[in-house]
Amino acid sequence: MKKITLSAFFVMVLAVSAFSQQVISSSGNSNPYLRNFENEVKFNFLNLILLSSFEVGYERFLSENHSLDIQLHLNDRFGYNLETDGKKFKTNSIQAAMNFYFGNNPNGRFHAYPLLKLRFGDYEEPIMGGISSTDMTAFILGAGAGYKWEVSEHFAFGPYASLARNFSDQVSSKFTGIELNAGFSLGYRF
Repeated sequence: MKKITLSAFFVMVLAVSAFSQQVISSSGNSNPYLRNFENEVKFNFLNLILLSSFEVGYERFLSENHSLDIQLHLNDRFGYNLETDGKKFKTNSIQAAMNFYFGNNPNGRFHAYPLLKLRFGDYEEPIMGGISSTDMTAFILGAGAGYKWEVSEHFAFGPYASLARNFSDQVSSKFTGIELNAGFSLGYRF
């Protein structure tokens, strides 16, 4: 319970500090008349297609080189495990990350990010005429990297991948302690 409380407090502190800043964009372009965006709403359409996992996020640019990223993952999966043979993930998660952008390309840049994630819910699978349930509640800490193209005045998209460690013995004994996640996000900036 202490981990959950500390995680929620950390996310709240980052969110409050994010809204008190004025920024330009992730493009590295300092001309405020070309790209003066402070916000981006985005979703991961790759995992929606592959896994039926709906991942939506909000990114608040704190400066030209970094941003706060908050995401909600509905029907979250552990890695890329499929729901086959009656297996079902009944899990959701909340993720907070700090994106750091590199380079000066006005059309797109690399970014790296540390992340904190809290997953909650259950994993069910049939066994010998019954159903076995695993509590998937876990505190997850990791890092990732990606690339984001700014393809028009308001739209950005790009691939990303992350590697994270969950701190739940029950989840680690069922799957593994290390989790890979990747995606391709499409975002609208305003």
